[in-house]
Amino acid sequence: METFSKLTSMLLHALETREPTVDLLDSFVDHWKSITNYYIETTDDSRPVKQTEIPWRLKQMLDILVYEEKQQGVEETGSCLEYLLQHKLLETMCTLGKAQYPPGMCQQVLLFFSKFLSQMQKSLLQLINVYRPLQKLIRLCALPGSKTEKEEAQFLLVVCSRVKQDPHVLRYVLELLDEPAVRTPTSDQSQASNHGAESPLPSSQSDSCASSPVQSEDSTCSPVQSEASNCSPVQSESSLLSCLLQLTKSQRGSVCLKAYQSLLLLAGSSGDTLAHHTQLGELLAGRLVELYSLLPLEGLDPTELQSWPHTAWSSQFSRCRAESPAADHMTNFFCWLDFLDHLMREAPQVLAVQVARCVHQCWLVDVLQPQLQNTCEQVVLLSTSVLCSAVRLVQSANLLDQLIRFLLRTNTLTHLLLQRCDHISDQISMVSLSLVEELLQKPHRDILDMLVLRNLQSRSYLSPPAAGGQDDRHTESNEDSDDLEEDLFFFSDGQPPPLCSSSPPPPPPPPPSAHGSAADVVNSFLCLVPVQVRSAQLLQEGGYESYVHDAHTLVTECQTLSQSWDWPLSLPPSSSSSGEESDFFEGQLLKVLFDRLGRILEQPYELNLKLTAVLSRLSSFDHLLLHEYLLNPYIHLSHGSRSLFSVLIRVIGELMQRIQHVSNLTDKLLDTRRHLLGLNHNTGLEHLTLLRGVIVLEEFCKELAAIVFVKLPLDQQ
Repeated sequence: METFSKLTSMLLHALETREPTVDLLDSFVDHWKSITNYYIETTDDSRPVKQTEIPWRLKQMLDILVYEEKQQGVEETGSCLEYLLQHKLLETMCTLGKAQYPPGMCQQVLLFFSKFLSQMQKSLLQLINVYRPLQKLIRLCALPGSKTEKEEAQFLLVVCSRVKQDPHVLRYVLELLDEPAVRTPTSDQSQASNHGAESPLPSSQSDSCASSPVQSEDSTCSPVQSEASNCSPVQSESSLLSCLLQLTKSQRGSVCLKAYQSLLLLAGSSGDTLAHHTQLGELLAGRLVELYSLLPLEGLDPTELQSWPHTAWSSQFSRCRAESPAADHMTNFFCWLDFLDHLMREAPQVLAVQVARCVHQCWLVDVLQPQLQNTCEQVVLLSTSVLCSAVRLVQSANLLDQLIRFLLRTNTLTHLLLQRCDHISDQISMVSLSLVEELLQKPHRDILDMLVLRNLQSRSYLSPPAAGGQDDRHTESNEDSDDLEEDLFFFSDGQPPPLCSSSPPPPPPPPPSAHGSAADVVNSFLCLVPVQVRSAQLLQEGGYESYVHDAHTLVTECQTLSQSWDWPLSLPPSSSSSGEESDFFEGQLLKVLFDRLGRILEQPYELNLKLTAVLSRLSSFDHLLLHEYLLNPYIHLSHGSRSLFSVLIRVIGELMQRIQHVSNLTDKLLDTRRHLLGLNHNTGLEHLTLLRGVIVLEEFCKELAAIVFVKLPLDQQ
């Protein structure tokens, strides 16, 4: 019992005895002195740092700093942190890292800084003994041949994360304390975006474009290359931004990803600072130009380029390399374009506008415009294909603004691009029509205003009212109106009039209202194609009802797109209401579309499909002027004017003459339909282009009828 009492007493005494408190500062200083003593005592400069106790000592120092902050709170500065700041330990670490002694020391310093900035809760980047060594360490990043890219990317990501948390420290990190705002190439053009039109290139700039890398000395068909001469960054190459841009080029996916994420964090932190005191916009646009210059002319397929799918910028880090270098270059370019688009959607407005303007100047104006104006068809085809994909993929409002400004407010370029919808090269016509179709799907009201509506606003396509209020419909002097009279007769009973008839029979009675009832308008389009050239019913294909669902989808899409554009609810007064005719021009776009439609019987099938797709989309917009001009067959056209319906009338008249030379028309139309549906592989049909054109014309009229049906109010259906 006595022994047990002694044992109990000893245990109680042991519990009451407290271990002496370890002084954190002494321990911290001891670890640091152990590091410095290594350099004094060691003479072996080839021993890697991982074989020394330096990494362990640095970790202990970091643990002490974090523990001390947790014990004392974020508001107070502990003695260990004060020692680190007063004795400039971070400065010394940077010096040791730069010297790479022992080998691998830079990696350890980067790791220490990364953990120090990420684990300390206190805001430290505004302290001179923190941001000065931080700036020096940034200068050691992204150097050629670096073996510490992984640690560098992590370090810069942590820095950008802290900047995101405390945007006011960005000026310290970027060394902008006493610097004025940077004057960028786009600063001088900040007011230009408010003008309605851009002036053509001056002669000096045109000369410089002629000598650009797009055109080689011996031939205009050179590889697609260019330099961002006007956008080359003047900022120090050791800056944070330049380092991040350099790391985006790394072959290691994890490094690239962190560099991209760092740029996004920075862009979302302080838009004013980045827009006015850095050249971030020029750096980003310059990288876009650099990637674009790598696209090889001979190795690209324009069709693939034009229809390039949306490639999220983050997807490039998980994908396998493409089979061809050309595909890799395209992927890299479109990934970077998507990254810029994403950045502009996330960034503050002031920065997004600046980046978009830089893309406009550095890529669109300096690089793409000379290519679009090139005389080499291959260069024109590829550059237009890239532009078509860019318009389709861009979602940022600011970048879309600059694209619209470039395409529709650069007078010479706008005219050229629209003119190419009717180019001698079918490929260029196709891609130009595709560009128009992509534009019509973007949520920007200026597109329709600039391309179509401003030319229809006067409504001078309408004939002046006849004297005495009588309907002067049958005395119109233009040829299209004569065709309209003639063709409406034989469509009403299904029999064509004699082709050589000198006096056409009287037309059907006028519709009950100025616009016609739903049935009148729908039937006007359905009856355009004579019965003897219709072939859909031969394969039990549906009538226009089969298009109603697709038409409803298209009309709904266009209505959603234009819902916020505040279009007028009534038609503007016609300039011809005073009784005097004024010259009417439908605009460059409608002119080339109508010209093309007039040749639908002699054009390639694919081109006709693209043409009718553009016209159908235009007809689907819920604007009163578009509906009247494109879908109202009963308007009285002024002299020299034409509408969609009158152009179709003329095409039908030409068709009726051409089919006189085609024997066994019904059988050949049926075989052609089967061939288009993949049911017949016989491609040796005569008059194949004409027969395909007839089929497209029949289907187009049914599609227009379905669009009219969907757009009319329910009480009229």
